Amino acid sequence: MSPHATPILVLSLMLGTTITISSNHWVLAWTGLEINTLAIIPMISKSHHPRAVEAATKYFLTQAAASALVLFSSMTNAWATGQWDITQLNHPTSCLLLTAAIAIKLGLVPFHFWFPEVLQGSPLMTALLLSTLMKFPPLTLLVMTSKSLNPSLLTAMALASAALGGWMGLNQTQTRKILAFSSISHLGWIAIILVYSPKLALLTFYLYTIMTSAVFMALNKIKALNLSMILTSWTKTPVLNATLMLVLLSLAGLPPLTGFMPKWLIIQELTKQEMTPAAMVIAMLSLLSLFFYLRLAYHSTITLPPNSSNHMKQWYTSKPPSTPTAILASLSILLLPLSPMVHAIV
Repeated sequence: MSPHATPILVLSLMLGTTITISSNHWVLAWTGLEINTLAIIPMISKSHHPRAVEAATKYFLTQAAASALVLFSSMTNAWATGQWDITQLNHPTSCLLLTAAIAIKLGLVPFHFWFPEVLQGSPLMTALLLSTLMKFPPLTLLVMTSKSLNPSLLTAMALASAALGGWMGLNQTQTRKILAFSSISHLGWIAIILVYSPKLALLTFYLYTIMTSAVFMALNKIKALNLSMILTSWTKTPVLNATLMLVLLSLAGLPPLTGFMPKWLIIQELTKQEMTPAAMVIAMLSLLSLFFYLRLAYHSTITLPPNSSNHMKQWYTSKPPSTPTAILASLSILLLPLSPMVHAIV
Protein backbone atom coordinates (compact mmCIF):
# COMPACT_ATOMS: atom_id res chain seq x y z
CA MET A 1 0.00 0.00 0.00
CA SER A 2 1.27 3.47 -0.85
CA PRO A 3 2.70 5.47 2.10
CA HIS A 4 0.35 8.32 1.13
CA ALA A 5 -2.69 6.05 1.51
CA THR A 6 -2.42 5.62 5.30
CA PRO A 7 -2.90 9.31 6.27
CA ILE A 8 -5.79 9.57 3.78
CA LEU A 9 -7.47 6.50 5.31
CA VAL A 10 -6.92 7.79 8.88
CA LEU A 11 -8.40 11.18 7.91
CA SER A 12 -11.37 9.37 6.33
CA LEU A 13 -11.90 7.43 9.58
CA MET A 14 -11.86 10.67 11.57
CA LEU A 15 -14.23 12.30 9.08
CA GLY A 16 -16.70 9.38 9.12
CA THR A 17 -16.66 9.23 12.92
CA THR A 18 -17.18 13.02 13.23
CA ILE A 19 -20.08 13.00 10.74
CA THR A 20 -21.88 10.19 12.58
CA ILE A 21 -21.45 11.49 16.14
CA SER A 22 -22.43 15.06 15.23
CA SER A 23 -25.44 14.36 12.98
CA ASN A 24 -29.13 14.52 13.86
CA HIS A 25 -30.37 13.08 10.55
CA TRP A 26 -30.34 9.33 9.91
CA VAL A 27 -28.98 9.60 6.36
CA LEU A 28 -25.98 11.66 7.52
CA ALA A 29 -25.26 9.18 10.31
CA TRP A 30 -25.48 6.31 7.81
CA THR A 31 -23.09 8.16 5.46
CA GLY A 32 -20.53 8.50 8.26
CA LEU A 33 -20.76 4.77 9.03
CA GLU A 34 -20.20 3.95 5.34
CA ILE A 35 -17.15 6.24 5.11
CA ASN A 36 -15.70 4.47 8.16
CA THR A 37 -16.31 1.01 6.67
CA LEU A 38 -14.74 1.89 3.32
CA ALA A 39 -11.70 3.51 5.02
CA ILE A 40 -10.88 0.59 7.33
CA ILE A 41 -11.12 -2.20 4.70
CA PRO A 42 -7.80 -1.36 2.94
CA MET A 43 -6.12 -1.18 6.37
CA ILE A 44 -7.34 -4.71 7.20
CA SER A 45 -6.24 -6.22 3.88
CA LYS A 46 -3.01 -4.29 3.28
CA SER A 47 -0.76 -7.32 3.91
CA HIS A 48 -2.46 -9.21 1.01
CA HIS A 49 -2.23 -12.40 3.05
CA PRO A 50 -5.21 -14.74 2.35
CA ARG A 51 -6.21 -14.47 6.02
CA ALA A 52 -6.25 -10.66 5.78
CA VAL A 53 -8.29 -10.69 2.56
CA GLU A 54 -10.74 -13.13 4.17
CA ALA A 55 -11.02 -10.85 7.23
CA ALA A 56 -11.67 -7.80 5.01
CA THR A 57 -14.37 -9.68 3.06
CA LYS A 58 -16.11 -10.83 6.25
CA TYR A 59 -15.94 -7.32 7.66
CA PHE A 60 -17.38 -5.77 4.49
CA LEU A 61 -20.30 -8.23 4.28
CA THR A 62 -21.33 -7.88 7.95
CA GLN A 63 -20.99 -4.08 7.97
CA ALA A 64 -22.93 -3.79 4.69
CA ALA A 65 -25.77 -5.89 6.17
CA ALA A 66 -25.76 -3.76 9.35
CA SER A 67 -25.77 -0.49 7.35
CA ALA A 68 -28.69 -1.72 5.26
CA LEU A 69 -30.58 -2.52 8.48
CA VAL A 70 -29.82 0.96 9.89
CA LEU A 71 -31.20 2.55 6.72
CA PHE A 72 -34.24 0.24 6.71
CA SER A 73 -34.91 1.00 10.38
CA SER A 74 -34.73 4.78 9.84
CA MET A 75 -36.95 4.59 6.72
CA THR A 76 -39.54 2.52 8.59
CA ASN A 77 -39.55 5.08 11.39
CA ALA A 78 -39.82 7.98 8.91
CA TRP A 79 -42.69 6.22 7.12
CA ALA A 80 -44.58 5.76 10.41
CA THR A 81 -43.80 9.07 12.17
CA GLY A 82 -42.63 11.47 9.46
CA GLN A 83 -39.39 12.09 11.43
CA TRP A 84 -35.80 11.63 10.22
CA ASP A 85 -34.38 12.90 13.52
CA ILE A 86 -32.23 10.30 15.30
CA THR A 87 -33.66 11.11 18.73
CA GLN A 88 -37.27 10.64 17.47
CA LEU A 89 -37.10 6.88 17.04
CA ASN A 90 -40.57 5.91 18.28
CA HIS A 91 -41.73 3.06 16.04
CA PRO A 92 -41.35 -0.33 17.86
CA THR A 93 -40.23 -2.26 14.73
CA SER A 94 -37.66 0.44 13.95
CA CYS A 95 -36.28 0.21 17.50
CA LEU A 96 -35.89 -3.56 17.19
CA LEU A 97 -34.23 -3.30 13.76
CA LEU A 98 -31.85 -0.59 14.98
CA THR A 99 -30.85 -2.64 18.04
CA ALA A 100 -30.05 -5.60 15.75
CA ALA A 101 -28.13 -3.39 13.29
CA ILE A 102 -25.98 -1.73 15.96
CA ALA A 103 -25.41 -5.11 17.66
CA ILE A 104 -24.01 -6.41 14.34
CA LYS A 105 -21.79 -3.34 13.99
CA LEU A 106 -20.49 -3.62 17.56
CA GLY A 107 -20.18 -7.42 17.65
CA LEU A 108 -22.66 -8.01 20.47
CA VAL A 109 -23.93 -11.57 21.03
CA PRO A 110 -25.63 -13.16 19.05
CA PHE A 111 -24.06 -11.16 16.17
CA HIS A 112 -20.47 -11.56 17.36
CA PHE A 113 -19.22 -14.31 15.00
CA TRP A 114 -17.36 -12.00 12.60
CA PHE A 115 -15.42 -10.02 15.19
CA PRO A 116 -12.75 -12.50 16.46
CA GLU A 117 -12.08 -13.71 12.90
CA VAL A 118 -11.65 -10.18 11.54
CA LEU A 119 -9.36 -9.18 14.39
CA GLN A 120 -7.25 -12.31 13.93
CA GLY A 121 -6.74 -11.49 10.24
CA SER A 122 -5.82 -7.82 10.87
CA PRO A 123 -2.49 -6.22 11.86
CA LEU A 124 -2.29 -5.30 15.57
CA MET A 125 -2.77 -1.54 15.09
CA THR A 126 -5.73 -2.07 12.72
CA ALA A 127 -7.17 -4.47 15.31
CA LEU A 128 -6.82 -1.63 17.84
CA LEU A 129 -8.87 0.68 15.56
CA LEU A 130 -11.52 -2.03 15.07
CA SER A 131 -11.80 -2.55 18.84
CA THR A 132 -12.01 1.13 19.79
CA LEU A 133 -12.56 3.88 17.19
CA MET A 134 -14.84 1.81 14.92
CA LYS A 135 -17.18 1.06 17.84
CA PHE A 136 -17.62 4.71 18.81
CA PRO A 137 -20.06 5.89 16.05
CA PRO A 138 -22.50 2.94 16.48
CA LEU A 139 -22.35 3.39 20.25
CA THR A 140 -23.24 7.09 19.97
CA LEU A 141 -26.29 6.12 17.88
CA LEU A 142 -27.35 3.75 20.67
CA VAL A 143 -26.83 6.50 23.26
CA MET A 144 -28.89 9.00 21.24
CA THR A 145 -31.76 6.51 20.88
CA SER A 146 -31.40 4.97 24.37
CA LYS A 147 -34.80 6.24 25.59
CA SER A 148 -36.55 4.28 22.82
CA LEU A 149 -34.71 0.96 23.20
CA ASN A 150 -36.03 -2.20 24.84
CA PRO A 151 -34.26 -2.64 28.24
CA SER A 152 -35.06 -6.36 28.50
CA LEU A 153 -33.59 -7.12 25.07
CA LEU A 154 -30.42 -5.13 25.79
CA THR A 155 -30.01 -6.78 29.20
CA ALA A 156 -30.35 -10.26 27.65
CA MET A 157 -27.80 -9.43 24.94
CA ALA A 158 -25.47 -7.89 27.52
CA LEU A 159 -25.50 -10.93 29.81
CA ALA A 160 -25.02 -13.25 26.81
CA SER A 161 -22.06 -11.12 25.63
CA ALA A 162 -20.43 -11.14 29.06
CA ALA A 163 -20.90 -14.92 29.31
CA LEU A 164 -19.73 -15.79 25.80
CA GLY A 165 -16.87 -13.28 25.80
CA GLY A 166 -15.50 -14.83 28.98
CA TRP A 167 -16.20 -18.45 28.04
CA MET A 168 -14.78 -18.35 24.49
CA GLY A 169 -11.64 -16.49 25.58
CA LEU A 170 -10.59 -19.26 27.98
CA ASN A 171 -8.92 -21.62 25.50
CA GLN A 172 -7.44 -19.06 23.08
CA THR A 173 -3.69 -18.78 22.49
CA GLN A 174 -3.74 -15.93 19.93
CA THR A 175 -3.55 -12.49 21.59
CA ARG A 176 -5.82 -10.79 19.02
CA LYS A 177 -8.58 -13.38 19.54
CA ILE A 178 -8.25 -13.04 23.33
CA LEU A 179 -8.65 -9.27 23.02
CA ALA A 180 -11.60 -9.74 20.63
CA PHE A 181 -13.46 -11.82 23.24
CA SER A 182 -12.40 -9.29 25.88
CA SER A 183 -14.05 -6.59 23.74
CA ILE A 184 -17.27 -8.63 23.45
CA SER A 185 -17.30 -9.09 27.24
CA HIS A 186 -16.82 -5.35 27.86
CA LEU A 187 -19.58 -4.53 25.37
CA GLY A 188 -21.86 -6.57 27.62
CA TRP A 189 -21.09 -4.21 30.52
CA ILE A 190 -21.74 -1.18 28.30
CA ALA A 191 -25.02 -2.56 26.88
CA ILE A 192 -26.50 -3.50 30.27
CA ILE A 193 -26.26 0.07 31.62
CA LEU A 194 -26.98 1.96 28.38
CA VAL A 195 -30.71 2.50 28.90
CA TYR A 196 -30.39 3.47 32.58
CA SER A 197 -27.30 5.70 32.42
CA PRO A 198 -25.99 6.59 28.93
CA LYS A 199 -23.23 8.78 30.45
CA LEU A 200 -21.93 5.82 32.44
CA ALA A 201 -22.02 3.64 29.31
CA LEU A 202 -19.86 6.22 27.49
CA LEU A 203 -17.49 6.51 30.47
CA THR A 204 -17.07 2.70 30.45
CA PHE A 205 -16.30 2.82 26.72
CA TYR A 206 -13.73 5.62 27.14
CA LEU A 207 -11.91 3.76 29.93
CA TYR A 208 -12.06 0.51 27.94
CA THR A 209 -10.54 2.37 24.96
CA ILE A 210 -7.66 3.70 27.08
CA MET A 211 -6.87 0.28 28.58
CA THR A 212 -7.20 -1.67 25.33
CA SER A 213 -5.08 0.88 23.46
CA ALA A 214 -2.32 0.45 26.06
CA VAL A 215 -2.47 -3.37 25.69
CA PHE A 216 -2.44 -3.32 21.87
CA MET A 217 0.43 -0.81 21.73
CA ALA A 218 2.46 -2.86 24.20
CA LEU A 219 1.82 -6.07 22.23
CA ASN A 220 2.72 -4.26 19.00
CA LYS A 221 5.99 -3.08 20.58
CA ILE A 222 7.02 -6.62 21.57
CA LYS A 223 5.50 -8.12 18.37
CA ALA A 224 3.52 -10.67 20.41
CA LEU A 225 0.86 -12.42 18.32
CA ASN A 226 0.44 -15.43 20.63
CA LEU A 227 1.08 -16.46 24.23
CA SER A 228 4.41 -18.17 23.57
CA MET A 229 5.80 -14.93 22.05
CA ILE A 230 4.77 -13.02 25.20
CA LEU A 231 6.45 -15.73 27.27
CA THR A 232 9.87 -15.05 25.72
CA SER A 233 9.60 -11.25 25.45
CA TRP A 234 10.53 -10.55 29.09
CA THR A 235 14.25 -10.63 28.20
CA LYS A 236 13.72 -7.91 25.59
CA THR A 237 11.46 -5.42 27.38
CA PRO A 238 11.15 -6.24 31.11
CA VAL A 239 9.69 -2.86 32.11
CA LEU A 240 7.08 -2.93 29.34
CA ASN A 241 6.09 -6.47 30.30
CA ALA A 242 5.64 -5.49 33.94
CA THR A 243 3.48 -2.53 32.85
CA LEU A 244 1.50 -4.81 30.51
CA MET A 245 0.69 -7.07 33.47
CA LEU A 246 -0.75 -4.13 35.45
CA VAL A 247 -2.79 -2.90 32.46
CA LEU A 248 -4.20 -6.41 31.91
CA LEU A 249 -5.21 -6.64 35.57
CA SER A 250 -6.86 -3.21 35.20
CA LEU A 251 -8.73 -4.47 32.11
CA ALA A 252 -9.91 -7.38 34.25
CA GLY A 253 -11.42 -4.87 36.70
CA LEU A 254 -9.32 -5.54 39.78
CA PRO A 255 -9.01 -2.82 42.46
CA PRO A 256 -7.11 -0.53 43.02
CA LEU A 257 -6.67 -0.09 39.24
CA THR A 258 -8.66 2.08 36.79
CA GLY A 259 -10.70 -0.82 35.34
CA PHE A 260 -12.43 -1.35 38.68
CA MET A 261 -14.17 2.05 38.44
CA PRO A 262 -16.69 1.37 35.61
CA LYS A 263 -17.61 -2.08 36.95
CA TRP A 264 -18.17 -0.66 40.44
CA LEU A 265 -20.32 2.23 39.16
CA ILE A 266 -22.35 -0.06 36.85
CA ILE A 267 -23.11 -2.54 39.64
CA GLN A 268 -24.10 0.37 41.91
CA GLU A 269 -26.42 1.83 39.22
CA LEU A 270 -28.01 -1.56 38.47
CA THR A 271 -28.70 -2.04 42.18
CA LYS A 272 -30.37 1.39 42.30
CA GLN A 273 -32.55 0.36 39.35
CA GLU A 274 -33.63 -2.76 41.32
CA MET A 275 -31.74 -5.05 38.94
CA THR A 276 -29.71 -6.80 41.64
CA PRO A 277 -29.98 -10.29 39.99
CA ALA A 278 -28.60 -8.93 36.68
CA ALA A 279 -25.80 -7.12 38.55
CA MET A 280 -24.93 -10.31 40.43
CA VAL A 281 -24.93 -12.44 37.25
CA ILE A 282 -22.72 -10.05 35.24
CA ALA A 283 -20.32 -9.69 38.18
CA MET A 284 -20.00 -13.48 38.38
CA LEU A 285 -19.51 -13.72 34.60
CA SER A 286 -16.62 -11.25 34.80
CA LEU A 287 -14.72 -13.97 36.69
CA LEU A 288 -14.49 -15.90 33.40
CA SER A 289 -12.77 -12.93 31.76
CA LEU A 290 -10.57 -12.52 34.83
CA PHE A 291 -9.17 -16.01 34.21
CA PHE A 292 -7.82 -15.28 30.75
CA TYR A 293 -6.53 -11.82 31.76
CA LEU A 294 -4.63 -13.51 34.58
CA ARG A 295 -3.36 -16.05 32.04
CA LEU A 296 -2.02 -13.24 29.84
CA ALA A 297 -0.52 -11.47 32.87
CA TYR A 298 1.04 -14.76 34.00
CA HIS A 299 2.67 -15.22 30.60
CA SER A 300 3.92 -11.64 30.41
CA THR A 301 5.58 -11.25 33.81
CA ILE A 302 4.62 -13.54 36.66
CA THR A 303 6.38 -16.59 35.26
CA LEU A 304 9.68 -17.13 33.48
CA PRO A 305 9.92 -19.75 30.74
CA PRO A 306 11.87 -22.92 31.61
CA ASN A 307 15.42 -23.26 30.32
CA SER A 308 14.33 -26.15 28.10
CA SER A 309 12.05 -23.86 26.08
CA ASN A 310 12.33 -24.30 22.31
CA HIS A 311 11.86 -20.59 21.69
CA MET A 312 14.87 -18.41 21.00
CA LYS A 313 15.49 -15.82 23.71
CA GLN A 314 15.50 -12.24 22.48
CA TRP A 315 18.24 -9.67 23.08
CA TYR A 316 17.59 -7.18 25.84
CA THR A 317 17.02 -3.69 24.44
CA SER A 318 17.11 -0.63 26.66
CA LYS A 319 14.89 1.42 24.30
CA PRO A 320 11.97 2.69 26.44
CA PRO A 321 8.29 2.34 25.45
CA SER A 322 6.85 5.11 23.32
CA THR A 323 5.32 8.15 25.04
CA PRO A 324 1.68 7.35 24.03
CA THR A 325 2.07 3.82 25.43
CA ALA A 326 3.47 5.20 28.70
CA ILE A 327 0.67 7.78 29.03
CA LEU A 328 -2.11 5.26 28.24
CA ALA A 329 -0.61 2.69 30.62
CA SER A 330 -0.41 5.30 33.41
CA LEU A 331 -4.06 6.26 32.86
CA SER A 332 -5.03 2.56 32.81
CA ILE A 333 -3.48 2.03 36.22
CA LEU A 334 -3.91 5.25 38.23
CA LEU A 335 -7.39 6.74 37.63
CA LEU A 336 -9.36 4.98 40.39
CA PRO A 337 -8.92 7.85 42.96
CA LEU A 338 -10.97 10.05 40.60
CA SER A 339 -14.04 7.83 41.14
CA PRO A 340 -15.88 10.22 43.54
CA MET A 341 -15.59 13.08 41.03
CA VAL A 342 -16.70 10.83 38.15
CA HIS A 343 -19.60 9.53 40.24
CA ALA A 344 -20.73 13.10 40.94
CA ILE A 345 -20.67 13.92 37.20
CA VAL A 346 -22.41 10.72 36.09
